[in-house]
Amino acid sequence: MEKINFLLPMKGHSERVPNKNLKLFNDKPLYHSVMIELLRSKYLNKILVNTDSDQIANDIKTNFPGVEIIWRPKNLQGDFTSMNKIIEYDLTQVTGDLFLQTHSTNPLLKTTTIDDAIDFFLNSAQNYDSIFSVTKWQTRFYWEDGTPVNHNPKELLRTQDLPPIFEENSNFYIFTRNSFGATQKRLGKKPFMFEMSPIEAIDIDTEFNFKMAEYIYKTLNTNS
Repeated sequence: MEKINFLLPMKGHSERVPNKNLKLFNDKPLYHSVMIELLRSKYLNKILVNTDSDQIANDIKTNFPGVEIIWRPKNLQGDFTSMNKIIEYDLTQVTGDLFLQTHSTNPLLKTTTIDDAIDFFLNSAQNYDSIFSVTKWQTRFYWEDGTPVNHNPKELLRTQDLPPIFEENSNFYIFTRNSFGATQKRLGKKPFMFEMSPIEAIDIDTEFNFKMAEYIYKTLNTNS
């Protein structure tokens, strides 16, 4: 079975939710939720965490000693560095041809979804060179000026009959070294949109997101 390197970048500073990656989520640092799911994957080769934080690195060494730390160079630190630049650097620090990149801010992401996406990619390599996760929405969208995006207000179709719009939810990206090299981006020249549940795809950007995700996480794990 082909094995894959998982990239999990985590910087120390966060604006809207201070110290987000280490903030307690269900009594453990937030990033633990995703890390545990990655470690369960049948495709795991190694997990690599790109970070600029001693605190994050020390917590990883204590709780996940098999995870490899990639120290983020000074020129790539800060809030405005493109994730593609981080990945470009990571690929110079590790061998291998196939990668999955995810975020610590998606604590509801499950191993089954990760492995299903990798399964699809490995079986469809002749058609697609990369995968990105998306959330499907069927509701009435408008541009900022009030112009409808995906519907005609004069027709008022049922929402389930509207053409769907797909959100790039940033839960995960799967790509090869060659596809990244061709575009310098996580999305290759022939990407596939992998649909996932809106609940599982929740991303933490604000304190409200954090509280909502934690509530759902606790509810799902209590009932499982």
